[in-house]
Amino acid sequence: MAKVVIDANILISPAFGGKPLDVVIKAMGRHEVYVSREIEQELKGVFSKLSGKLTGEQLAFVREKIDQLIGAATLVNVSAHIILSRDAKDDHYLSLCRAVEAGFLITGDKDLLDIPTSLLEKKGIKTRIVNPHQFLEEEIP
Repeated sequence: MAKVVIDANILISPAFGGKPLDVVIKAMGRHEVYVSREIEQELKGVFSKLSGKLTGEQLAFVREKIDQLIGAATLVNVSAHIILSRDAKDDHYLSLCRAVEAGFLITGDKDLLDIPTSLLEKKGIKTRIVNPHQFLEEEIP
């Protein structure tokens, strides 16, 4: 069982017909999923940003999945914050990964995917940052 952090974009993508729903199901069914207060707020704040882009049915689907993720995940208060990503709002994912010693961060965000392993290790992060396809392909005990 791996410790997993899931980027908000992976949870939201299925509302647009994306494949990441399989990732969320695999992560929640087989692994320990973690969220921080910052990620919880990001997930809950998504509705105001998406209300003009999604149908009522899609919004209800996203809300249900977010509630399921938050309910099933372990909520962590992160005290030490890392500054590393090109996009500062992604740093809370990296901070959470370090705090819980996550095995995987699943994301579609290029700012996170492009961070070299050597830079992660310098900040004490041993997490593999993978896209949804890579995570589904992984053979994780």
